[in-house]
This record gives sequence, C-alpha cells and structure tokens, in this order.
Amino acid sequence: METLAPLAYLVASVCFIMALRGLSHPESARGGLMYGMCGMGLAVLTTLLLPNVVSYGWIVAGVIIGGTIGTIIAMKIQMTALPQLVAAFHSLVGLAAVFVAAAAFTNPEAYHIGVAGNIKVASLIEMSLGVAIGAITFTGSIIAWGKLQGVITGKPLTFKGQHLLNAALGGLLAFLIVMLCTTQSAFLFFLVIVLALALGVLLILPIGGADMPVIVSMLNSYSGWAAAGIGFTLHNNLLIVTGALVGASGAILSYIMCKGMNRSFMNVILGGFGGEQTASAAASMGDRTAKIGSAEDAAYILKNASSVIIVPGYGMAVAQAQHALREAADLLKKEGVKVRYAIHPVAGRMPGHMNVLLAEASVPYDDVLELEDINRDFAMTDVVYVIGANDITNPSAKNDPSSPIYGMPVLDVEKAKTVLFVKRSMGSGYAGIDNPLFFADNTMMLLGDAKKMTEDIVKALEH
Repeated sequence: METLAPLAYLVASVCFIMALRGLSHPESARGGLMYGMCGMGLAVLTTLLLPNVVSYGWIVAGVIIGGTIGTIIAMKIQMTALPQLVAAFHSLVGLAAVFVAAAAFTNPEAYHIGVAGNIKVASLIEMSLGVAIGAITFTGSIIAWGKLQGVITGKPLTFKGQHLLNAALGGLLAFLIVMLCTTQSAFLFFLVIVLALALGVLLILPIGGADMPVIVSMLNSYSGWAAAGIGFTLHNNLLIVTGALVGASGAILSYIMCKGMNRSFMNVILGGFGGEQTASAAASMGDRTAKIGSAEDAAYILKNASSVIIVPGYGMAVAQAQHALREAADLLKKEGVKVRYAIHPVAGRMPGHMNVLLAEASVPYDDVLELEDINRDFAMTDVVYVIGANDITNPSAKNDPSSPIYGMPVLDVEKAKTVLFVKRSMGSGYAGIDNPLFFADNTMMLLGDAKKMTEDIVKALEH
C-alpha cells in the first residue's frame, strides 16, 4: 500500500480540485460535493492502510465519536445556522493543528523530525507557523461564532490603542517563533500558542456585523494554511495540497467579498465597521414617516406588476421564508409576471448564504442573478420585494459620505417604481446603520415576520 499511497493521494487531490470547481456554481454544487466526499473518503482510507499505522483502537473510537457528533449536528442544524456551523468547524481545524504540532514537538521521534531538543530547523519553522495560525483560527472562529449566534454583540468591540496592541502582539509572535527555532525551548513553544490564542480573540472582536461574510471566508483561509503547515510536519503531501487549496480559495473568496463591499482586506481587519451610527443621524431618521402596508396591499401591487425583483437577506433566513417566497413567485409567474432574484455578494452571514437557501426551496438557478448582472434592471422594474435585507439596499452607501458604508456597492432597489420592504421593525440592520429607503415616497413597509407576511401575501394572491 505504501507504493500506491502517492497515486491514491494524487487522485484524492484531483477530486478536491474538482470539488472546488463544482462549488463555483449552484448547478454544479451537488456534483462538487460528491467529488469532495469521494476524495476525502479515499484520503482517509489510504492513510489508514499505511504501514506506519500500527493500532486502530483510538482511531476507530475517534471516528465513531466524531462521526456520531457530526451526523447529529448535520441532521439537526437549521439552514439559518450554517454560518455559525462553518465558523465552529473552522475552529476545530485550528485546534487540530495545535494538537498535532504539540504532539510533534513533544515527541519528534514519532514524526521522524529529530529528537527532543534537536528538532530539524525546517520542521520547527513549519510547526511553529502551523501552530500559530491554528491557534489564531481557533479563538478567532469561536469569537466569530459568538457574534453570528448572538452570544457576542455584532457591533465592533474596540478600545483605545487596540491596533497598536495587535501590531505589538503580532511582532512579538514573530520574534518568539524565531527564538523558538533557535533555542527549541518548550516554554517558548507554549508561549507562542498562548499569544496566538489571544491574538485570535483581539483580531475578531473589533469586526462589525457587516464584515462577517469576509471574516468567515478569511477564517476558512486561515484553517487551510494551518493544515498545510502541519502537513509538512507530518510529511503528508495530500494534507499540504488540500490545505493550500483551502487556504488559496479562502483568500480569493475574501478578496471577492472585499471587492463586493468596496473595501480592502486591511480595512476589514483594522476598521470593523458596523455600529458606528451617530445619535444625530438616528434622530433625523426618527423625524420621518414611513408608509405602512398590509399583505393584501402588497398582493394587489405584485399581481398588477409586469416585472418583480426579489431581494433576499438574512431576515428571510431567520424566518425560513424561502419556501413561501418561491410559492409566491410561482403564483406571480402564472399571472404572467416576470420574477427574478437579486443576490448581493455579502447578503446573509456567509458567502453564498442566500444561494443555498433559494436552492433549498428549488428556486430555478436561471432566476437568481448577482448584483453586477441585475443592478441596471431596477430602474425598469415595477416592484422590488425586499425580504429581510437592509444594509445591502441602503442608498446611504452611494449618497452619504458620512455613512460608515459609503462606497460599498449596493442593490439599486430605490430606482424601482415600488419597493415593498418586509422587516420586523423599523430598526437598523446588522451593521447598526439606519436605512433612509424606509421613508422613500415609493417604499411601502410590511412590518412583521418575513415568513408569515409572505404566506399572507400568498393567500391574498390565491384569492
């Protein structure tokens, strides 16, 4: 098996590459998942059959326990909790990297990288980078999970001198890694872990809610690079390749997310917008009056339209309204109404969140369009149905230089003849920024639970 392992790992690597390619489009995503599952199954089986695996007791126990937990989570997890689940899984990858590095440092003979106190310098560099990135990924992902779950506020948690402290800790971490490779001190090794754990917390705490999609993809990238670093320590080519694939794809996705928000990656890490709305701005919003409508009003407007664009957001995910939304769209299509969906690149709490929910509701892929493909069509659209999306439709991003989201590309929904805005209340969105669209002359607010409101509209359309 040892001679066949490289070939099996190569096949698994190709499967992972095909998985990434498949996941690049909703229509091929299911096939991409199958490639990924087959590649991982082949990789695990090949590793278990290697001659240096001498005992299966702990391995089988770990597979049974981990597999059981994973199965239970997969069966019970709600679609709205996918961002939290992704963040939690990233933390486990980082923690695994820390554990493997610790095992290799304390027992280098087992990994054929030297003996205690005389570990190969190249292995120490790989190990220390892997453990540092893994520790940052672990605590950073936990903080991201807390923000997404609502356990920690989605507003930026900042304090004076925070950036200076983070920069100092980053420099100290680099210095400790150099000293560790020079002295091979066990104390320095575990000090690197502690410092990296603290840095992970401090890096993610100041990130605001509007930047969460970027953070999720960034942590995905971190977990890949941590795995690649540990792959060198384990002399496992497949782990190196897989980690590099995840790291590179996560970095590219982070770039795409930043471009979708018209922000640089350093702006996200150092800025953390969200929650900066001033009291005076909030007061000016409170002096204006919004038009409040009912489901019957919305149904009448929608039924008499010739074209409708639906803009889903996190509110749709929370209410699980995607199935009712598809039902309403089907009824409108029977009446000859042209119905499409507009997806903003940072809608929801993770990249592709809205696409996943709409696919679950069997919405045709051809009806789902990205911002750059549909934005010009809003001016020629009769009705826009905004369901739970706030920040990505906020016109302040275009016409208010004082707004924290100024310059961020948004969906031009205000250009439509009528905007129906479904929201629980008149409050601000996840980024903590008020939306003047609520008070526009062509906007009708539909206040209430997104699912119930959409179901009531479906009933009114049917009658």
